[in-house]
Amino acid sequence: MEKNWNIRPKMEIADVDSVSQVLQLPPVISMLLMQRGITTQEAARAFFHPKLTDLHNPFLMKDMDLAVERINRAALNGEKLLIYGDYDVDGTTSVAMVYSFLKRHLGEDKLYFYIPNRYTEGCGISYQGIDYAKEKGVSLVVALDCGIKAVEKVAYAKMLGIDFIICDHHTPGDILPEAVACLDAKREDCSYPDKNLSGCGVGFKLMQAFCRVNNYKEQELLENLDLLVVSIASDIVPMVGENRVLAFHGLKKINENPSVGMKAIVALTGLDKKVISISDIVFKIGPLINAAGRMNTGNDAVRLLICEDLEEAQRICLDIDASNEERKGLDRTITKEAKLYISSNSNFKQEKTIVLFNEQWHKGVIGIVASRLMEVYHKPTVILTKSGEYATGSARSVDGFDLYKAVEMCSDLLENFGGHMYAVGLTMKLENVEAFKRRFEEYVKETIIPEQTQPQIDVDTELHLSSITTKFYRLLTQFEPFGPGNMRPVFVSNDVFDYGTSKLVGKSHRHLKLELIEMHNRETMHGMAYFMDDKLSIVKSGNPFKICYSIEENEYKGIKMLQLAVLDIHA
Repeated sequence: MEKNWNIRPKMEIADVDSVSQVLQLPPVISMLLMQRGITTQEAARAFFHPKLTDLHNPFLMKDMDLAVERINRAALNGEKLLIYGDYDVDGTTSVAMVYSFLKRHLGEDKLYFYIPNRYTEGCGISYQGIDYAKEKGVSLVVALDCGIKAVEKVAYAKMLGIDFIICDHHTPGDILPEAVACLDAKREDCSYPDKNLSGCGVGFKLMQAFCRVNNYKEQELLENLDLLVVSIASDIVPMVGENRVLAFHGLKKINENPSVGMKAIVALTGLDKKVISISDIVFKIGPLINAAGRMNTGNDAVRLLICEDLEEAQRICLDIDASNEERKGLDRTITKEAKLYISSNSNFKQEKTIVLFNEQWHKGVIGIVASRLMEVYHKPTVILTKSGEYATGSARSVDGFDLYKAVEMCSDLLENFGGHMYAVGLTMKLENVEAFKRRFEEYVKETIIPEQTQPQIDVDTELHLSSITTKFYRLLTQFEPFGPGNMRPVFVSNDVFDYGTSKLVGKSHRHLKLELIEMHNRETMHGMAYFMDDKLSIVKSGNPFKICYSIEENEYKGIKMLQLAVLDIHA
């Protein structure tokens, strides 16, 4: 599918030069900062050198005082606590962080943790989890990355004499649960300045407040920042504000002194031989942790992340890795089957959505399959399978389209749903699948705009290849960590030519290895364009063409070289 290039409007040269002078940085770097709203030395300092002192006061979050008071009362009365979280990366890292920290101050004998089983309980708070708490004599549950819509279940717990503290970052419903405290910056009555925290981030703020009230050293809490950065990266929350500060310091922690469990993961994924980045977490560390909850139980992920013995951590890690390999096989098989369904649908081109149901598909991988299909076909996608007497599934959205609202418009057909703009989990009666498919398609067809139905590449600015120097690249690396709201800079270069040596490479000859020159500059620049064999004719035409790309450093046999990571090629 042809991609649209959205090139940001050019800024006034006088404005760029003025900011460049203030910041004492090259014009292109200054322009990239201006696009991010940074025009002063103080703002540039905060961006390039994020400090933990820049974090907001946790007590700005609604109900935070109530939450800390309830934990302290539980500690004073010798009550038992259950740390409860969802089975994904955000949930398991949240539980591991809060459990590890509270264990030091409340004692292990007063603490339990619980992750719901994806297959028998589903996501979020479950009646089984509450019954487990009752069985263990627990009187306070701290729910992480879930619970903000669990009105009936929290009421059930209250009837059993169990209090809840909810730490969530998903969109609340019209009615909040009757919990002691509902910590969620997305509450309409919450004035907390940062609305973008991960579930683990909300748990971190609770522990930060707990430290301050009890005069505990916050440095102890910062020992868990390697868990927090994994949650931020894997849950793909905006890399701005507090998330950027926490991710910046979390990357330092994971690279310099990871916890025992994280050390085992880093070694197994082969990341102990390089500087770990956000993309390494997204594509290697996150999927490994996620595999525990997808294939077996998320409790295994928590056991790994709280482990204090390296040999035991390595054993758990190997078991989870075996599950991850099984997950990859299922992922490939189901994606292939889904594509066959799509190719046999004669109406597919006219439809604006993909909604597929197969009762045999593995519940643990349908979210991944939904993401893959959305990326290939660029349509809001819902993948459903059978779970007991219900159809349950995952939905993923294209850039800019509010999937949560689209699913919400079908809420009368659903048993429950939850999530955010780009990812939603949902459950419905089997007999409602076809009605949901029709309603969802109708709503999306009426509301989606043409730009959202075609892949888009956001380009920051035009750049001459001759401007790409080691010094320029070093300045670009200071924009890290990258993520939504602070994406890796993308450039466009016009009128480039093949030097004559560009060619197809790889086992299947799907990738383009490029060597390029500009009209008035004889220096060459190397690049890689993956899965762009169809662009070879443009490159070899002898005519100038244009490319959009980001810049990366490639190391081969100990030699480092800058190269272009080419995202698209236009004649």
